Amino acid sequence: MQRIAESELIINNRGAIYHLDLRPEELAHTIITVGDPDRVATVSKYFDKIELKKNHREFVTHTGYIGNKKISVVSTGIGTDNIDIVFNELDALVNIDFETRMVKNNLTSLNIIRIGTAGSLQSTIPVDSFVVSTHGLGIDNLMNFYRHEQNEEDAALLHAFVTHTQLHNRFSYPYVSGAGSTLIKYFTEGYHQGVTVTCPGFYGPQGRVLRLGLSNPNLIDRLTQFNFGRHIIANFEMETAGIYGLGKIMGHQCLSISAIVTNRVTKQFSADGNLLIENMIKKTLPVISGL
Repeated sequence: MQRIAESELIINNRGAIYHLDLRPEELAHTIITVGDPDRVATVSKYFDKIELKKNHREFVTHTGYIGNKKISVVSTGIGTDNIDIVFNELDALVNIDFETRMVKNNLTSLNIIRIGTAGSLQSTIPVDSFVVSTHGLGIDNLMNFYRHEQNEEDAALLHAFVTHTQLHNRFSYPYVSGAGSTLIKYFTEGYHQGVTVTCPGFYGPQGRVLRLGLSNPNLIDRLTQFNFGRHIIANFEMETAGIYGLGKIMGHQCLSISAIVTNRVTKQFSADGNLLIENMIKKTLPVISGL
């Protein structure tokens, strides 16, 4: 195996990886990711004990315990560009020897659960509900920079999506990956399920019009109307497809759970988004701590 150069794997003076500012022993193998740095404390306040707090740029990490279960909460910031940083560094922390700069012979698979917010694309998935993403379908381009393969079912789903939306004509070619099979089975009761589309922005890429015209003004309708067998597009946001795509090729188990703060079909927005997020955290943490 080849040694990884200092320019490729950046380790700071305290032996921590550059962006997250974490050392390997400071990370749990069960990880909750949140977009908002302030939401890390909103999660960790339910821990029985917090043994580490780190903060570097938008990347905040709290590692602690619920009972005997060690959990890290890591903020990613918004977008799959940040997911690229966070997931490569999380993987490096457990699968690269920082002393030799070599990939370890025995690789570790992490459990990574995103708890975030999203917009519903179905009238039957109302504001203030929760969605578990069966698949992350990216129109953001991240995974096109990595070698990856899709199974026959995912390839068929992607082909149907591209044919229906025609997004490949003027945009980067979409990609799709499924949720971690060992995680999704624990999150069924009280959750909607469906495909989550990951966008490279919040306004134009999600069909919002403020002052600027859109090149694809029918995007919302096309996403809402899409179906392929049992699959519908439940919601969209800005991280899930990158999480699922990178997690799959790295060998980690990943799941994305979204609180629906807005419904783009009915044009509604949550009356109390903070309460909704608190309810999602309280609903998911007991399950996560039991994994």
